[in-house]
Amino acid sequence: MSGAIIEVRDLVKIYQSGDFELRALDGVSFSIGRGEFVAIMGPSGSGKSTMMNMIGCLDTPTEGTYMLDGRDVSKLPGDELARVRNATLGFVFQGFNLLPRLDALDNVALPLVYARVDSTERARRAQIALEKVGLGSRMKHRPSQLSGGQQQRVAIARALVGEAPVILADEPTGNLDTRTSVEIMDLLCGINGEDRTIVLVTHELDIAMYASRVLRFKDGRLVDDVRQTARRSAQKEEGVSYV
Repeated sequence: MSGAIIEVRDLVKIYQSGDFELRALDGVSFSIGRGEFVAIMGPSGSGKSTMMNMIGCLDTPTEGTYMLDGRDVSKLPGDELARVRNATLGFVFQGFNLLPRLDALDNVALPLVYARVDSTERARRAQIALEKVGLGSRMKHRPSQLSGGQQQRVAIARALVGEAPVILADEPTGNLDTRTSVEIMDLLCGINGEDRTIVLVTHELDIAMYASRVLRFKDGRLVDDVRQTARRSAQKEEGVSYV
């Protein structure tokens, strides 16, 4: 791990509705180093989802600075922000967000379509990504033909295909059973072991225990920043095997 790939300073996000003002983030500062695995936790309304939207360049701060991979993205115009986001960030969502009419290969290749990568290279890279998550034999299956865990693996492969250095996972195990959740966390830990930065939002403490560091939010503020020396490992979970 060398240097910070994510750095936020005095970040404020205010949502205004008539005379009502909601400070979803209230002066948040922290940095995340390259290759870290960080979990963001907090109760409903704590600001954790707003923070993830900021980190993911899906929203912009009212005040403060956000440096992503050495670049100030706080006030970039929309088109340029989208380019930075696509080059630097891969996304994994609770609801998988797969297109039902596309097979696994085409779902994984979709970010490369937007990046204007030619079709042959798209297929090659998507196949490699699917093999990496253990779905080399399911490339032509549509989402309806896959289990929830397999759909989430496709979503992770889609996040990997653009070779982004940061993976943002928003409640990635929220729709999965316990065993499948452990398998998905094992996969994310393996990806992190290849020096990719993982930022995970979760409300589940047992899932956060896989991270090397936990940021806790309350009322729009960062109230705790703890490095975990005793991380949970899927390899130690009895009866669980990856792929």
